Amino acid sequence: MSAWTKERLHEIATTDDLHIAPFREDGTTTGTPTWIWSVVADGDLYVRAYNGTSSRWYQAAAKQKAGQITAAGTTNDVSFEKVQGEINDQIDAAYRLKYASSPYLNPMIGDRARVATIRILPRP
Repeated sequence: MSAWTKERLHEIATTDDLHIAPFREDGTTTGTPTWIWSVVADGDLYVRAYNGTSSRWYQAAAKQKAGQITAAGTTNDVSFEKVQGEINDQIDAAYRLKYASSPYLNPMIGDRARVATIRILPRP
């Protein structure tokens, strides 16, 4: 897997405009882009589904494991990996820092969203 450049990761981390579009069943056509919160933790890019694992974009990302994101004015081909374990504490902290003033913060660091955490990696 590739890694994000520090510059690109910084661009994404400092904006609030990430749209995620996992592939559809055919594996080549992307779904409708969905605006979603994103954070950087431990040098990687993460997103969570507000509605948990029942979220349609989450289900597509978990199944297809690839798609595209658009953020900070650029579209990237990406792969998706489900996330579990201790890294979720760092992801929670990143959400608290970036979205501290939002009334939606608590659900995004709650159990329902936490189990629907995805790491996003660039594809070459």
